[in-house]
Amino acid sequence: MKFVTAKTPLAVAVGLMLATSVWAKVPASEAERLGKDLTCVGAIKAGNKEGTIPEFTGKWLGAPPGVAHTPHSGKHPVDIYANEKPLFVITAANIDQYADKLTPGQKALFQKYPKTMQMPVYPGHRDFRYSDEVCATIKKNATTAEVISDGMGVKSLGGAISFPLPKNGIEALWNTILPTRAYTEENIADSANVLSDGSITFGRNELRYLVPPNNPAEVGKPLEGVSVYTITKVQLPEREKGGVTISSDPIDYSNKRLAWNYDPGTRRVRQLPEFGFDQPLPGTGGKLTIDSDRLFNGSPERYNWKLLGKKEVYIPANALRLAQPTIKYKDLLTPQHPNPEFLRYELRRVWVIEGTLKEGYRHVYGKRVMYADEDTGQAVLSDMYDARGQLWQHAAVNMYYSYDLNAWHAGTSFYHDLNAGSYLAYTLFQERPKGPVLNRGGLTPAMFTPEAARNAGN
Repeated sequence: MKFVTAKTPLAVAVGLMLATSVWAKVPASEAERLGKDLTCVGAIKAGNKEGTIPEFTGKWLGAPPGVAHTPHSGKHPVDIYANEKPLFVITAANIDQYADKLTPGQKALFQKYPKTMQMPVYPGHRDFRYSDEVCATIKKNATTAEVISDGMGVKSLGGAISFPLPKNGIEALWNTILPTRAYTEENIADSANVLSDGSITFGRNELRYLVPPNNPAEVGKPLEGVSVYTITKVQLPEREKGGVTISSDPIDYSNKRLAWNYDPGTRRVRQLPEFGFDQPLPGTGGKLTIDSDRLFNGSPERYNWKLLGKKEVYIPANALRLAQPTIKYKDLLTPQHPNPEFLRYELRRVWVIEGTLKEGYRHVYGKRVMYADEDTGQAVLSDMYDARGQLWQHAAVNMYYSYDLNAWHAGTSFYHDLNAGSYLAYTLFQERPKGPVLNRGGLTPAMFTPEAARNAGN
């Protein structure tokens, strides 16, 4: 896999980014490129010279013309690319032709499952865009946003990424933590732990999120207070049923993340002294760490973050194919890895962000490398390494553009344990009567208190 090395002003800027850790603001002259040769989020507007990455068109905001969509209903999204066929399929037999555009974790899957692992690669599309309000906020952030509290927080305007031209790893990481995403989300989502022998254990969580910075009425206002409230009620597995966890994340993690848990056995609520990092995420059978949801969340304090530059990588993109209600879990959740028939990969440019565990800190992952789509700033792939530096896990989030958000939404994700030969399918909603209900509103901070945890558990 090679870095983008063309001698363009952007490539020179990336080189300077890698050489310095100084958190200086972007000069106005550089920010003026946003909306011109760069998109409003800082992505290269042009396609690549081979024509395998298309030019950004941004021709659609929300649902395209002629697409039936009922706003904020939880209906599964319409796949506008449903009739497309793969350009080619990567297999263990031809992987050498594409290896420079695959991550170590992706290549490890082909090595471990040479008979069945496939990646169908489709025509690339960069058809959707953010609203004018979001783009205007990003442009302001480019010259005013800054990292504060030694990397633990940001001073920025809300509803948009803070650093469209990231100079270092911590800035790129904050784009993945605070992207343009749903303001409110309500969802009953399944998970599936698929063991090496093909047997499956299911989980189910009832989820609600409130993300104050993404309130459409608050976009462009200074970030302050809480970045996200969450409540999770476990429905499956049976041994965890009825457990409720509520948490609130600060904008600045030098202030502590707060969390409470309701135990249905004792019918008591207790504050959790620590919540996050490598603790198991409720309802996933211990297969997913709390800070691996959406590939990374929470405090960045335990890792040194480095920006490795930008690369071309085959990533899940425009993954509407996987979000369809016609998909049955028995067909999707095949042994070793999900059924490639339902997956969609495109060649994209991604920011590569490496986190190395700091000396004196503890985490099950000694290193994690994330790949963030340049068109969104959101992490879509992650390779996780153990304390010995050995590749251990590979994870992929199937992003799609939500017509309710005018922004990209994290769909079903897959977390592969390369040692055990198992994987976790997370945020499954294909067989649910509804998918995620996004931006309907109606959620308030009062719904995310210790008392709310007790009420939800009863």
